[in-house]
Amino acid sequence: MNDLFSKPATPTHQPLAHRVRPKSFDLFHGHEAIFRKYPFLKDQALPSLILSGPPGSGKTTLAQVIASHHGLELYSFNAVLGGVADLKKLIAKAMEVQSFYEKRAIIFVDEIHRFNKAQQDALLPFVEKGDFIFIGATTEHPKTSINRALLSRVHLIRLNKLEPKDIEIILRNALSHEEKTIEKEIITTIALHSDGDARYALNALETFLRQGENQSVEELKNQLGGGSRHYDKNNDRHYDVISAFIKSVRGSDPSAALLYLAIMLDGGEDPKFIARRLVILASEDIGNADPQALTLAISGLHTTEAIGMPEARITLSQVTTYLASTQKSNAAYQGINDALEFVRERPTIEVPNHLRNHHPEKKDYKYPHNYEGAHVTQRYAPQETPEFYQPKNIGTESKIKARLESLKK
Repeated sequence: MNDLFSKPATPTHQPLAHRVRPKSFDLFHGHEAIFRKYPFLKDQALPSLILSGPPGSGKTTLAQVIASHHGLELYSFNAVLGGVADLKKLIAKAMEVQSFYEKRAIIFVDEIHRFNKAQQDALLPFVEKGDFIFIGATTEHPKTSINRALLSRVHLIRLNKLEPKDIEIILRNALSHEEKTIEKEIITTIALHSDGDARYALNALETFLRQGENQSVEELKNQLGGGSRHYDKNNDRHYDVISAFIKSVRGSDPSAALLYLAIMLDGGEDPKFIARRLVILASEDIGNADPQALTLAISGLHTTEAIGMPEARITLSQVTTYLASTQKSNAAYQGINDALEFVRERPTIEVPNHLRNHHPEKKDYKYPHNYEGAHVTQRYAPQETPEFYQPKNIGTESKIKARLESLKK
């Protein structure tokens, strides 16, 4: 196995996660389903692959296990540490060795999403011709971070977050390898607090062994903290959590909304981003059922911008719980959507003559304040204009609905 840019550490200084890395499929735990779904992983006709999954799910390990299983030479490259020129040197070396020994090589590119389009394109002619087996690894969603041209030439395999039971097996195997034993409760605690990240779990185990085994479970929990929790501001996790947050507020579940708010704040999400989304929601999902909601949301945005974190969490909690708890109506939101669709399906819509700024018929306009109740019946839109705004019988909007119906009479 060849690794560009790094010298192998001496065994005594290698991290536990590296020392106990499995060398065969039998010891590769937690992803049994992918071998049933993709049996070619163990077949001789191995295609090029892109492995995606969260940190510590086993992408690099799987690439090494595949190479070992098939008896292939693995050349590793990290997209963070080098560019196309370095990659081409590695490819040339791999192809030279491959030609000399008549033995196919695997080029493994870790963090392939760090390559831009031009850098990814550099792989295309080699992968197209099958000069070597290409395996890429990414923590990002491949369909948004990998070029379509490269995606069309590889198989996508998703490695999901490991379950606690799988982490426990990995930890027990590591202890066996190191000829150590610890209490079962310690293993369970590390597994539960590792958030499916085997590397984090093994690092935590190694720290525990080095510090001595007289720590209590509570001390271990405090040490583990929440370091394995992951959150990203630009990718799937970011969009999934904000989506669940907005849907919880819309669905009038303040406790669920606070859960997702806490996840975002704990993950370092920009509080102003959250506040802006609440302003949008106040109009889109609450509207005139409770006009106070928009006022509160805007106040929350200004306050968040003014004071920042950590105090802004209190303001965001207040706005979130109020919006989640109050009456809901999307009538205003639906109204403008319908009106825009109506306008876009027609040629230019002319303004009635009596409503124009300068027109002889302007004298025919009736000024509502000159009439009882500040209302007089007259035409304001072309004859075929639908009633876009359909107020609901909810909260303050029920009063709006009643007034509009009384004006029609």
